This record gives sequence, structure tokens and C-alpha cells, in this order.
Amino acid sequence: MSKSTPSLKPDTVGSLIFCPECGNLLDIPGEDDLIVCNLCSYTHQSIDFENFEVVTTSKPGAFPSALRNKRDDVQSEIKDATAALVKEPCPKCGNPEMEYHTMQLRSADEGQTVFYTCPKCAYKTKLNS
Repeated sequence: MSKSTPSLKPDTVGSLIFCPECGNLLDIPGEDDLIVCNLCSYTHQSIDFENFEVVTTSKPGAFPSALRNKRDDVQSEIKDATAALVKEPCPKCGNPEMEYHTMQLRSADEGQTVFYTCPKCAYKTKLNS
């Protein structure tokens, strides 16, 4: 009771094959080289998988990691922090003041890291104290 429509071909998305009749995900062809839909009984001769090229891409946030999330949290804290001014000349443009903020990046028994940003030229540097 299987039906076959020679004018319709299965749709492929990446390495997935979908039934053109009902949209069901199709199984890999069996030993008789037929693709059979388990939902609507659509059948089709096997697709030539020898010359079948699959290209996949992922968005940067598709696979989150704890390290990347922690880095993003630290960077957002840096952006949200209110910077104070210190009379420290900018090494790049010579501006007499730089903005700074501190953050504890190393172990607790070591000093904080001081981040400097020039408000005039946006030059950035850091100092481990």
C-alpha cells in the first residue's frame, strides 16, 4: 500500500531527509535502496550518498561553555563599572588623566589588577599590583 510520486523528491536540510508528502523525517535507506516514510508510506529510490556533500555552520552562541559565559560576565561587569579618574598620563596620547577600575582576577592572596583607559584616545592598559 505504498505510494510513490516520481515527480516529488525528498527535501534535504543538511544531512536530514524529509518526506515531500507529509514533511516527516525519513530514515536512512535500507538494503533495498528505498527511502520509505513511516507516516504516509511515501517511497523513493535512494539518494546517491556517495556524492552527497553536507556543509554545516553554527552560530557563535550555539554551544555555550562555562568559560565563555564567565568571560562574558567579566566583560559586562567591566562595561557596567563606573570608572574613576587618576592623574596618570596616557602613554599613547599624553592626556594627563586616565580612567581606572580594579578587579580581583588572581588568587585572593595576590593584588588586584588595575585597568586603565584613556578617555581621549581609548588606549587601554593594565597593571598587576
